[in-house]
Amino acid sequence: MIQLKTMLNVIDNSGAAVAECVKVLKMDRHAKIGDRIIVVIQKQRSFGPESSPSTSASSVSAANKVRRGDIRHAVVVRTKKRYQRPDGSVVGFDDNACVLINKGGEPIGTRLNGVVGREVGGRGWSKILSLAGMQL
Repeated sequence: MIQLKTMLNVIDNSGAAVAECVKVLKMDRHAKIGDRIIVVIQKQRSFGPESSPSTSASSVSAANKVRRGDIRHAVVVRTKKRYQRPDGSVVGFDDNACVLINKGGEPIGTRLNGVVGREVGGRGWSKILSLAGMQL
């Protein structure tokens, strides 16, 4: 269950590492897997070596599509809270994770790292499910 101030790992290659939930869209209290939320990027992911100042600044800025402090939309793909599926199986993950999307609903990143819950596809995010390496 994701609510206000929840910290989430960002599992795509958009350049963000950690995001904080600031709003759950179209819900009263909390978001589950497949729900759309608004996040603020708290920590950037660093790409490449940062030893030489001239090349690292250009390569890092080119690889990062988002910066620290940006406000973006995201889709929840993993939650620590266990939930029961209609077939009776109980599923819970090790962390809370999300994928950044633009206002049109397209993922910002081109690759996803890690497992994605199967409920994402059932809620209309089939593009995210197709980018994921593994679904559970």
